[in-house]
Amino acid sequence: MMSLPTARPRANTFSSGPCAKRPGWTPDALSDAALGRSHRSALGKAKLKQAIDETRRLLRVPADYRIGIVPASDTGAVEMAMWTMLGPKTVEVAAWEAFGKEWVTDALKELKIAPRVHQTPYGVLPDLSAIDTKHNDVVFTWNGTAAGVRVPNGDWIADDREGLTICDATSAAFAMPLPFDKLDVVTFSWQKVMGGEAAHGMLILSPRAVARLESHVPAWPIPKVFRLTKGGKLIEGIFKGDTINTPSMLAVEDYLDTLRWAEGLGGLDALIARADANAKVIHDWVARTPWIGNLAVDPATESTTGVCLAITDPDVLAKGDAVVAAVAKGIADRLEREGVALDIGAYRDAPPGLRIWCGGTVERSDLEALMPWLDWAFAEEKAALAKAA
Repeated sequence: MMSLPTARPRANTFSSGPCAKRPGWTPDALSDAALGRSHRSALGKAKLKQAIDETRRLLRVPADYRIGIVPASDTGAVEMAMWTMLGPKTVEVAAWEAFGKEWVTDALKELKIAPRVHQTPYGVLPDLSAIDTKHNDVVFTWNGTAAGVRVPNGDWIADDREGLTICDATSAAFAMPLPFDKLDVVTFSWQKVMGGEAAHGMLILSPRAVARLESHVPAWPIPKVFRLTKGGKLIEGIFKGDTINTPSMLAVEDYLDTLRWAEGLGGLDALIARADANAKVIHDWVARTPWIGNLAVDPATESTTGVCLAITDPDVLAKGDAVVAAVAKGIADRLEREGVALDIGAYRDAPPGLRIWCGGTVERSDLEALMPWLDWAFAEEKAALAKAA
């Protein structure tokens, strides 16, 4: 039997959304929230405008791009873009995990626009060179949260494109470089890399995206919470803190707190470096551990935020998919009972395995402490299998 590890992670929150709060966070960080005040009051608007301005500064968003706070988290932001901008051109959708598949469903079954679909199994990135980024609109995730697979860069996107690129960047923004010159719509939510609270999405629009909004009238109805134009012109107030629906000022304050924390670390470069270093802890452990592997097939596409792992032990694999799933769940359950790691099971629609968040709000020392516990939990599961046999 393997000995129980002695060191424990200081923080045991490794969920891929909502993600870990920043180190040192307490509810006192929210003491300056504009509670009981209208979000349309001078104070409320100032807080929302500050969130937009600090996002621009930290993410290095170009000055001529609009940034808005929108309802329904990242999903709402992506669907807002799809419902209001798609239609004039052929649409191509890249999907290699659960969330990309949702955008396929939206285009195919809801908007009924017959997209060209580039879909691959979990762990495998589609052939990006097969996507016509010059002539067509493209919808894709930068980082597949449920598969641990990301696009390595934006080189595959044409500089002289005629269509729009709509990028779901919710588990990439603040953790991976985003080439805004290649992206016309960028969306994310506060509860991913920044560890904020749920329900709020961010919508970033290039001038080309704004031109599409002002020149195109969709063939389908647009719900009120998706409407970005009035009388054929962009509703500029949305991008100055005048939100479409009522935001949580408590969540706004939480986001502002984490933006300040990130700025104190050294800004975007520091956040990216933390995610890279965190992911390296897991990838190095995988390289020396025979029973586990990365779900990502190509190392160049491995995520540095939601790292997804698959059991590779031949004895377990030989017992079939149901046993593999039971062992993976057993590992996650054991570590939760021990209070060592919470919410590290694979996404519900993904292949059975583990998923460990490595964004900048996680401390590398906590991941280093976690690795021996993973080995211990697997050894316990395998011993239980042998005993049952």
